[in-house]
Formats: sequence, C-alpha cells, structure tokens
Amino acid sequence: MSVKIIKGTSSAYAYPLLIKQLLHTPLATAPDQEITYRGTVRHTYRTFRERVGRLANALAGLGVKPGQTVAVMDWDSHRYLEAFFAVPMMGAILLTVNVRLNAPQILYTLNHAGADVLLINREFFPLLAPIVDRLESVRHFVLIDDEHGPLEGPVNFAAEYETLLTNSDPDYVFEDFDENAQATVFYTTGTTGLPKGVSFSHRQLVLHTLGLATLTGTSEVGATLRTSDVYMPLTPMFHVHAWGYPYVATLLGLKQVYPGRYVPGSLLKLIVDERVTYSHCVPSIIQMLLNHPDSESFDLSGWKVLIGGSAMTETLALTALRRGIELATGYGMSETCPVVTIAHLKTQDLQRPEKEQVRLRCKTGLPLPLVDLRVVTPEMTDVPHDGVASGEIVLRAPWLTQEYLHAPQSSEKLWSGGYLHTQDIANIDARGFVKITDRLKDVIKIAGEWASSLELEEILNSHEAVQESAVIALPDEKWGERPLALVVLKPDFVGKVTEHKIRAYAAHLIEVTHVSRHGILLQVRFVPELMKTSVGKLNKRAMRESVLGPLPDSQST
Repeated sequence: MSVKIIKGTSSAYAYPLLIKQLLHTPLATAPDQEITYRGTVRHTYRTFRERVGRLANALAGLGVKPGQTVAVMDWDSHRYLEAFFAVPMMGAILLTVNVRLNAPQILYTLNHAGADVLLINREFFPLLAPIVDRLESVRHFVLIDDEHGPLEGPVNFAAEYETLLTNSDPDYVFEDFDENAQATVFYTTGTTGLPKGVSFSHRQLVLHTLGLATLTGTSEVGATLRTSDVYMPLTPMFHVHAWGYPYVATLLGLKQVYPGRYVPGSLLKLIVDERVTYSHCVPSIIQMLLNHPDSESFDLSGWKVLIGGSAMTETLALTALRRGIELATGYGMSETCPVVTIAHLKTQDLQRPEKEQVRLRCKTGLPLPLVDLRVVTPEMTDVPHDGVASGEIVLRAPWLTQEYLHAPQSSEKLWSGGYLHTQDIANIDARGFVKITDRLKDVIKIAGEWASSLELEEILNSHEAVQESAVIALPDEKWGERPLALVVLKPDFVGKVTEHKIRAYAAHLIEVTHVSRHGILLQVRFVPELMKTSVGKLNKRAMRESVLGPLPDSQST
C-alpha cells in the first residue's frame, strides 16, 4: 500500500522506544522513592540510576559490547533490577537464567544463548560446578554474595558485584539505537525436551509495559495498580521478566520490595513490614502463604495479587478474599511477554452474589489494550461469544515473540497463519471475558467428546478436604480415554476421607452441573503432592509418566 510517510525536520528527535526511556518519569517525579532488598538494603531511584550506570561501565570494562549476552543467576533482588535496565540499555542482551532447572538444562541455555558474562549468586555454585568445564562462550564470571565473602568458588571470578560497582563510574552515556534491537532472552520451561529460547526487543518490552500499566491503572476493581502502591514480585525475575511488572513499577515510580529467596515466613513479614500492596504469583505461592502456620497473625487486607501461571480455583479465591486480599486472574505465556489478559471487575460487579464475583475473578480475563485475541476453530473461524463454544486462543499484539531462538520450524508452527497459537482451549462470553477450559494436550477425549480437565479439577477442589488436584487422561479400551484425578488432601483430612467419598462427591456435581456427561467415569487417587514445573505449574506430562511410564515424543509440547 502506498502511504505518506512523515519525514520530519532534520533536528527532530525520533524517540526510539528503548528501555532507557522508562526512567525519565520516575527520575523526574519520584527520585527519592525507595527500592529495598529484603528490608535491609535500601536505595532511592536516584541511587538506582547511578548503580545502573556503574553496572554498565563495569560490564563494558569486562569487554561486553552491544549484541553480546550477559547472564544472571540470582534471587529476586535490587541487583536483578539493575541488570534489567543496565544490560539492555547498553545494547547488550540480558539472559535471565532459570535457577530451578537442573545443571544440564542450565548448561544448554547458557551455551545456546552464547552467554559472554555470568553474574552468579554464591548459592547457585552447586549448579555451576558440574558444568563449568563445558561452558562454551562464558569469558568472565562475577560473584554475587550478600555477605561479600571471598572470591572463592568453582571458577576464577573477575570481581564481586558490589566491589565491581564501587570501583566503576556512575556516569555512562546510554546511546540511542534501533528500538527493534534484542533486549532479553530466556528459556521456556516446557515439560519435555530441550527448553526453547524466547527473545524480546526494546520496542516490545516498552509497549508491553505501557499496555500493562494502562489496563491496571484504569481498571476499577481487582489487581489495580496505582502510584501509591508498594510492589513486591512473587514471580521469579528469571521467569518472563517477572511478568513485566518490574518495568511497570519502575516507570510509575513505585516503592519496590525485592524479597530474595521465597521463604513463606519472611515473605509474610515483608508484606506487613514494608506495607506491600501489590504482587503477582502462581496459585501455589499464595496457597503456601495462606497455609503457613503463622499466616493468621499477619494482616493481609489491602494486598492486591494477580494470579497466573495456572488456573486459580474458586475455593482459593474465596479463601483469599475472606482474608481481605484483592484477587484477579491474569493470563499469558513465555511467548507473549507475558500478560495479554486480566480479569478485572467493574464496580457494578460488586453488587453480584459472592459466588458470581468469584467466578468472574477466576476467568482468564479481558484483553490488554492493543491485544487482538480470538478464539477459533481449527479452520480459524471465530467461535460464538456465548461463553459455551470453545476453540483455541490465537493472538496478535506488538509484544509477542517473533521466533524461537535458532528453531525456525517451531517458530513457523507457533505463528501458523499469521497468529500466535497458544494451544489453550477457551470460550469467550458476550462481555469479552475469556475462560480457558484446558490445554490442547490435556483435554480428555472420551468416546469422541472432549472433557475439560480444568472443570473437573474445579469440582474436586470445591470439596472441603481437597487441597489441590490434577486430572489427567488414561488410555481406556472402551472409551478411548478416561479421567484420573490425583488428589492432595488437606492435612486435617488425611486418613479421614476415602477416595470413594471424593469420587462420589465429584460424580454428583458432574451430573448436576452437566460439566461432561462422561465425566462420571472419573477415578480418584490420593497422592502426597502434585508434580510441578520449575515455575510452579502443574506438570501433567510428568504425572502421566508416573502412572503410565515414559511417553513418546509425539505427546510432548
């Protein structure tokens, strides 16, 4: 199409959408706002900017050039936030290493991404030691140590982080460059095969920040975010940029609290002591905090939490709401930067009965600004917006990854037909609320019909004795597949409730609610815990393998 391009005068500033531009507002409006690590280390935004400059100069002194990769292995900290900015702002690429992977997987990600420098917390030496001789590209190691101990470990360190910053100049000139330059890379935590590299540009991260800030800042009820909020991530910073919220919190000039390692008692204390009002996490984290023996002694009222990563049950939502916690569900994936929907309520929704409010909060949500979300049939036809018809969620947005690193075939499959395919099955109602009913790979195919494992889990989790559950498909000669529920009981009910009672309870509700006419084939098995991925999601492939043995690659994702 022939269009007219605005050329502009030669002196006009084109303003590329670079991560450095996110710092203008907080430095102008909140320079004395606080960023704290575990309540012990405290910096202002003014000091934060100086430390970003020092880190950039330190990395440049180690030979880091634009386009090279700096990897980080640390807990959620002020240091990680500094790397979120300094590394991409100098034109380098930030690799956030998933420290919950095993050593061979970490070796793969470091080599596959071509990491040049590794910043590593002393606590992760056991992961580094077995792989150090097989690292192909890392030239320098920087020690991270809260105790500022000696430079001892499995490698020769160039320096200790704080010493390196102290000896570096705070003045670094962050030059302009193409906004489409790569800023970050990390690896998906799939349940099988090698992790896939996912990368994002400066432009994508800035636009995601603006989109997320717009929706959370203009929503009426739910996990709304205001400049008066105090932010603490409970999603690891290695996992999809902590869902992008550190960039949003910095843009808005919020007080930020970084907790280090996730220890339940310490987290609860930080929430109260630092007056944290906004966090995000997977359901298992908030369940862990609510189930902590001392939880009731901490006042959590006024705490707003965005839940994502896996489905939030209505039982968990109700428990949290009755503790005064404001909840909303969010949705995204590694490939989507990640947030693309949030289930915010309207003010008038608060007039609905409590159960209806909870049901809305547990939906997948409404799309963020600029997100083109469709629910489609295999032929890419949109399903009716009736809250019943189901199809796959496909997406377009300016912050979706454009490819998997060094994986052209997987990239083409991801973007088949010009839309990013999520592999998530959902319906959409007349208000635009999306509700995921299952993953394509987790749908249970009974007698030629689909049964949603998530809907069956929702029924099971409503029983007072059930702490959590996962429903998987087992092969069946007569039905093709039949559902097996792996159930974890609450401690007080162990030995007092039988598998038969849970099954009878579920079968009754399945019939009454018409969730699936074949759902009554459900079997129940008690287990001490559910297998999960490194970021706390249910690992249903591992569960199926524990029951059936190793699965062929055709069943992998």
